[in-house]
Amino acid sequence: MSEMTESPVEAGVTAGDDPFSLFNEWMELARAKEPEDPNAMALATADSDGFPDVRMVLLKGVDPQGFVFYTNLESDKGEELKANPRAALCFHWKSLRRQIRVRGTVTPVSDAEADEYFASRARDSQIGAWASKQSRPLETRFELEKQVAVYAAKFGLGKVPRPPHWSGFRIVPIRIEFWHNRPFRLHDRFVFERDTPTAPWRTKRLYP
Repeated sequence: MSEMTESPVEAGVTAGDDPFSLFNEWMELARAKEPEDPNAMALATADSDGFPDVRMVLLKGVDPQGFVFYTNLESDKGEELKANPRAALCFHWKSLRRQIRVRGTVTPVSDAEADEYFASRARDSQIGAWASKQSRPLETRFELEKQVAVYAAKFGLGKVPRPPHWSGFRIVPIRIEFWHNRPFRLHDRFVFERDTPTAPWRTKRLYP
């Protein structure tokens, strides 16, 4: 059976019925085949009133505890996750005709994790994290550029510390669905589900 027509159910059995192992297999294939940002994912959140919001972010870490991304904590998504610490993700690899959907609770990463990742970023991105008041009104582009210059001068050639308003979140999944395109819209859908983040996974196949 070719890579493009392999059933996710069969792949799941091969991966030992572990959704994170299967996710890593699919991500490895995406990194090899997807031309742009294979780690891009749609992040859906909701505010305290339950009104939804969605945007594209980049996955920066995955382990058996969950899926990690970083952001300005004062951004819309940061404020929404503070008010309602639940979220959903969707990875879509059009060239592979596959997607993965995730739902779960959200917890902050540790300061050590955030510091380590921030230190790995390009210096211009580190400066940008200080300069940008993410999601808030910006009168002109020049104002942003001026803030970049201010912080570039402030830190000079020295180390750029992580801003106190910048960190990461980990989405701890209770449901992960693997979707694979098949002919005539008879797609494969295979779900890993559990009642709590520490409960064992159950699996089931869904109608397309």
